[in-house]
Parts: sequence; C-alpha cells; structure tokens
Amino acid sequence: MANNDTYQLIEKAMAIIADMQHEQPELEWIAAKLEVSPSKLQRTFKRWVGLSPKKFLQHLTLDYAKARLEEGTSVLNTSLAAGLSGPSRLHDLFVIHEGFTPGDYKQRGSGTTISWGWTESPFGAALIMQSKLGLVGLAFASAGPAGANERSRVLNNMQARWPAAVFCADKDAACSTSQRIFNSGTDKIDLCLFGTAFQIKVWRALLEIPFGRLVTYGEVARISGEPRAARAVGAAIGRNPISWLIPCHRAILSNGYLRNYEWGIPRKLAMIGWEAASLSGLRK
Repeated sequence: MANNDTYQLIEKAMAIIADMQHEQPELEWIAAKLEVSPSKLQRTFKRWVGLSPKKFLQHLTLDYAKARLEEGTSVLNTSLAAGLSGPSRLHDLFVIHEGFTPGDYKQRGSGTTISWGWTESPFGAALIMQSKLGLVGLAFASAGPAGANERSRVLNNMQARWPAAVFCADKDAACSTSQRIFNSGTDKIDLCLFGTAFQIKVWRALLEIPFGRLVTYGEVARISGEPRAARAVGAAIGRNPISWLIPCHRAILSNGYLRNYEWGIPRKLAMIGWEAASLSGLRK
C-alpha cells in the first residue's frame, strides 16, 4: 500500500474509533467500514500508530479522560512540558513563543507575508502557515479527494484571521516545517502568536499543561490569571491558531466530557489517545 493510501486509511480508522468510542467497535466492524481485511487493518494501524486499534480505543474512554483530569489538576504548576509523539517514539518539542505587537494586531496582518501549504500528519491533512517570524497557524482537515471542500473551508477560516496579510502557497516550506513538527527529533519551533493580549495569555497558559494531561477550562482560566473569566477563556481557547503545539485538545469540561473542537471532536479524541499511548510507553 502506498504511503499516501496508508496515511488516509489510518486517518479514517482513527476518526472512526474516536467517533464510535462509546460503542466500543470491534476490529472486524471497523475493517468492514474501511473495506479492508481485519488483519491488514491491525498490521497497518499498529505499524503506523504504535499500538493496536483496541489499545488505541482503550485510551479514548471517558473513564480515562476523568482519570487524567484528576491527575492533571495536581500538577498544573509543573514547568512547561510540551511533547510530541512521532510514528515510532516520543519526541520532546521545545516551543519558543512571541506575539506580534499590539500595533501589528491592529493592522490585521498588514505588511505581513504568510506562506501556507497542506502536508500529511498523524491527525489528517495539516495546514502549515508561517511568516518570517515563525509558525502562525497549524490546522487540520480530512485528506484525500473527499476532504477537498473541508480543506478549502479550513484554509478560508485561517486566512480570515489575518485579513490584511499577503498569502502565498509554498508546499516545500510547509513540508519542511511539518517534518520538524511531526517526524524529527528534539527541535525548536518558533511560534508567532497573532491575537489580542487576552488571547495570547490564554494560549500561553495552555502551554503549561504537561504532555498527556487533561485539565478543565476553569483551570486554564486560573493558570492564565483570569479565574472569573472561564467563558471568555473558553472562547480564546477556541480561537487557538496553532493546534496541537499549543495543546487546546488537553482542555475538557469539569465532568470529563469534551466540548466543541474547531477541527472536530474525533480529531481531539485522537490527539488525546495518541498522547496517552505515548505516556504509557506503548509507543516506544
């Protein structure tokens, strides 16, 4: 199976598992939905993700989310711990972040050139957007012909955040940065945050959530210094322009359930499961 075909198979499998987690689907049922044999799905999924579909499903249960939430709330004052799991091992990712000046934000990107391109990732097609100051956007959509309309909507969504910027397609630059994010070893990624002072404060608070941990929106509000503004903090989390690296997927409701995720609840669940498997050592 070609690499692109494998990538699309795993993307669809992860989405099905995440979407159907409460039904606990069997391997044979998932394979039938994907029109492949159970043995091929088992073999390919384990090679790509690092564990079997059944093990992956186990890390997406509500009980797991609640347990991680309980653990996470006791370690929120730990130092920044941003992590990234590649196809075969866990990578530490050190993130350097700085924001545009208030003047830059007021101009809505005027005078800024942003390159963009779609690449493969463990969580679907990844849209990489960057300026000379660093990565300004990371978003996700479905891959393949069936996801063309979705990718167009995601691109429009992200470009609308910098209405006065100049955009240019640069797939090579996007692939190079994607390699550093998803496949390389320890690396440093410059993040250029473009938002209000309040939003940037919330996004920086998200970076304080350790890899593999889940916290409540209220706890994020507390970390960001706005304990009485949980609703506004939730809105700022929803506007996070650099998904995955700024881990908004680690924020959940106080009852352990998930709330809306810009790029889809199945993808958020896939990210949680991916980190959980890495943290448990199953992806070594």
